[in-house]
Amino acid sequence: MKTIHNQDIKEFIKARSNLFWYTPKENKEEISLELLMETIFNYGSLKDSLQLIKMIGYDKTLRILKRAEGRKKMNYYPEIYNFFTLYLSRNAQ
Repeated sequence: MKTIHNQDIKEFIKARSNLFWYTPKENKEEISLELLMETIFNYGSLKDSLQLIKMIGYDKTLRILKRAEGRKKMNYYPEIYNFFTLYLSRNAQ
């Protein structure tokens, strides 16, 4: 199933395509929001992370982040997960 992103998110991914080195070029714009968030939060800058949160929205970002908690393998670094969970919980509606 293809993920369809708006133009802002496509440009955001393209500008940071080096972080998605393991994804074939033709598939980069189709990565899931989950993978996009994990990669940006773990390896991108704080500025990148905050910009992504603004594009996705605080509430939706928090829901996606909390879904990761139930996974067998947590892909977020523990300190990253903790920071963004606290930050988003404080700023979500």
